[in-house]
Amino acid sequence: MGEACSHLSEEERRVIQIEIGNGTIICGIVLMLGRNASTVGREIKRDTWFPSNENESYRPYRPKRLKTGPWPGRYYIAGPAQRKAGRRRAEPRRRHRLSCERLWARVAEWLGRGWSLLPVSGRLRVLFPDDSAMRVCPETVCRWIHADRRRRERWARRLPRGHGRRRRRGGGRTSRFPIPGRVPISERPPEAGDRSGFGHWEADGVIGAGCNLHTEVERKTRFLMAGIVPGKTAGESVGAQLAMFSPLPAGARGGVTHDNGTGFARHTRLRDGLGMDTCFADPYSSRRRGSNENRNGMIRRYLPKRSEIRMDMAGELREIVDEADNRPMRVLDYRTPAEAFADELLELQDQQGVLHL
Repeated sequence: MGEACSHLSEEERRVIQIEIGNGTIICGIVLMLGRNASTVGREIKRDTWFPSNENESYRPYRPKRLKTGPWPGRYYIAGPAQRKAGRRRAEPRRRHRLSCERLWARVAEWLGRGWSLLPVSGRLRVLFPDDSAMRVCPETVCRWIHADRRRRERWARRLPRGHGRRRRRGGGRTSRFPIPGRVPISERPPEAGDRSGFGHWEADGVIGAGCNLHTEVERKTRFLMAGIVPGKTAGESVGAQLAMFSPLPAGARGGVTHDNGTGFARHTRLRDGLGMDTCFADPYSSRRRGSNENRNGMIRRYLPKRSEIRMDMAGELREIVDEADNRPMRVLDYRTPAEAFADELLELQDQQGVLHL
């Protein structure tokens, strides 16, 4: 009767009234009108009329002790429903928050830098603590972008990545090649598990066409370090780890959590050379190393799968890592990982100075 994008007409509302009176279910009404089921269901729910709620004369006498709710009986009448719809359309609509040019300009600037929606929302509160106009939640930004075709074409690709289907969780079979000296994650120190201790890292790799990346993320501060390795062998991986961890003070290299890839088979060199604890997550449980997976996903925005990675790209990699480490995060009270990591290093220095005294 009407186009799917238009409002329900009075004629369609009369059809709904008649069919409800005949006992037709919503699916049957939907087929008659050629409308979406949610449109018809919402209309019936919104404009169903309880006589006992409208007029006292329709309400039979009941003792107060029995007045537990509206009197039974519900009706849908096309005339009142059409008038209510007209009044709703005539009411002034509240201006959309992101139609404020000053707010959208700031949000667009940060989205252009590749920020996620949560840091965008939280950073506004930090920079404009007393300006209520400079407030927006992540869901509002997402809906604003998808509400308009031109905005969607320009800005949707700036939004964080999302998986089209759910990933399998839980255990699975272990690697075909057992890792010598493997320590399960269940034996990881409690301060590493609850992120209360500093200096506990998560290790992983990012595979590219040609060379690969080795990444390390500190669990408490979410600070990212990355290096280019020519291959996926265990020797190359542990060599990259030794190069990353050796310059750090002992208090900043307490332990590392790996996945079960054979590239970490020589993890004992970290124990012997630097005194670091090493453990391994359960098979098919990447969520136990969620910080590293998150940072790797951020790197993939700049180096998608099958991108070429060369040994001479150290400068480009440094820019990507700096960008990731200097984005505010809600879990850090909208500080950046670089700021949080620097604060922890300063605290370590203060503690060592007190011990020397």
